[in-house]
Amino acid sequence: MPSVSSAASASGRPVPSSLWRDGDFRRLWVGQTASQLGEHTGLVVLPLFAVLTLDADADQLGVLRAVGQAPIFLLSLFVGAWVDRWRTRTVMVLTDVGRTLALGAAALAALFGRLGLPALLLVAFVVGALSVFFDVAYQVSLVRLVKRDQLVRGNSALESSRSAAQIGGPALGGALVSLLSAPIAAASSALFFALSFLSIRRVRRVEPTPERLERPPRVWRRVHEGLRFVVGDTALRTVCLASAAFQFFFAAVMTVYLLFLPRELHLSGTAVGLALAATGPGALLGSVLAARLPNRFGYGPVLVAAAALGDGVLLCVPALHGSPAVTVPTLLAVNFVFGAGGQLVNVAVMAVRQTVTPDGLQGRAAATITFVGMGLSPLGSLLGGFLAEEWGLRASLLATAAGMMLSPAVMALSPLARLGLPSGRRTPLTAPGGPGPS
Repeated sequence: MPSVSSAASASGRPVPSSLWRDGDFRRLWVGQTASQLGEHTGLVVLPLFAVLTLDADADQLGVLRAVGQAPIFLLSLFVGAWVDRWRTRTVMVLTDVGRTLALGAAALAALFGRLGLPALLLVAFVVGALSVFFDVAYQVSLVRLVKRDQLVRGNSALESSRSAAQIGGPALGGALVSLLSAPIAAASSALFFALSFLSIRRVRRVEPTPERLERPPRVWRRVHEGLRFVVGDTALRTVCLASAAFQFFFAAVMTVYLLFLPRELHLSGTAVGLALAATGPGALLGSVLAARLPNRFGYGPVLVAAAALGDGVLLCVPALHGSPAVTVPTLLAVNFVFGAGGQLVNVAVMAVRQTVTPDGLQGRAAATITFVGMGLSPLGSLLGGFLAEEWGLRASLLATAAGMMLSPAVMALSPLARLGLPSGRRTPLTAPGGPGPS
């Protein structure tokens, strides 16, 4: 695959030394930010529509969330193999169009009273499938768009947006459903995807054409190459296991959490949105720290500490009682810390992956980690719904939040805990006092 610099030269558009002076990076960042907001706003609009309008129970909510997450398990590995052979800009633009149409259709159906649970399931699956394509493509796009020594800063900006949207989007969705209506909230999500389309289609730099062989290997062979590379690398293998533990229990936590706040703590949709929105500022702080702490302390120690603090703070939530005047400020603090820790982990993990992965495997490595990490999310959502029905909301929230601590434990017990990353270098990572990844 041609290097970034050669691609820039071929297009006559050199890559600026500063990311924020680079108009193409700004367009990618705006598009990715809008896309993430649309994705995560939509993920809470549909469940809240089911709970508040269709009176869905915990099991039905778990099924709805599981259906939306199922494409991660079903498609991720294939998407990685395909994206390595396609121009990422084309992938992102087409998925934005598809998600705009899907949520727009949902909004119209809701306005005419035709949006029942089966239709919600279909929309959730379509949006989830297209989001898998977009999320793999934007990660690969950054590698093809910027210089190697700009990857950490680029990841910090993109992951800050993604982390903020991950909870800020649901906060916005909850507020829209509470203040306006489910159809308007769904239409707002569609508008975010339309904005992403308008921004990304304006990226001007000619993207390097992925190498095309006369007889390209079958997709299963390409998938196997990605799996073998990730499994054979100590750092990436540990990232997969830790991510799988986190995403499984986080999916269970969120299923219970979305029921716990309105039904156990008696918070309004607006209060729920306000509490969740604190993750956004936390993610911004985490983004700032992610550009500094790993270079000072090493990526491994930062990963373990950030994951332990960010995940562990959620154990405070099941203990909350009392009026919103007490619970909402506490939730704000909890979500702020969770956002900061999560952002540190996200940026560090992406920097590790992009540094150790060859250009031709970027899409497959990203997709493999997504597949292993988030493939269990549908089962986690189902577990959360089951536990909420069987154990009650408070006990099930405590159990699932405790399960999230398995993720930092996996990292702490592996060589990843001692990992260092020379900034801006495309060299194998080494752990001080121990062997590097195989």
